[in-house]
Amino acid sequence: MFSIEHEFDCTVITILDEGSKQLTEDISVTNFEECTTLEQYDPINDRINKITFSNSQLADLAAAIKLPEGFYSRSTKRKKI
Repeated sequence: MFSIEHEFDCTVITILDEGSKQLTEDISVTNFEECTTLEQYDPINDRINKITFSNSQLADLAAAIKLPEGFYSRSTKRKKI
């Protein structure tokens, strides 16, 4: 299950771990104009772990999810004038 909230300067998606027992803590994905952050509470160390992706890194991650093992480079197609 997940929720989506639109804030003034970002969109926040919260992903809950469902099942017969909770496996991991919720993940909060915050999308800003210039970057996206992932946050998850770590109960062992009692802190929130945060990862920041640039928009380019996030696009690479989205592309990589469905590709087989290998090394890739994304490129943009240029329009002919």
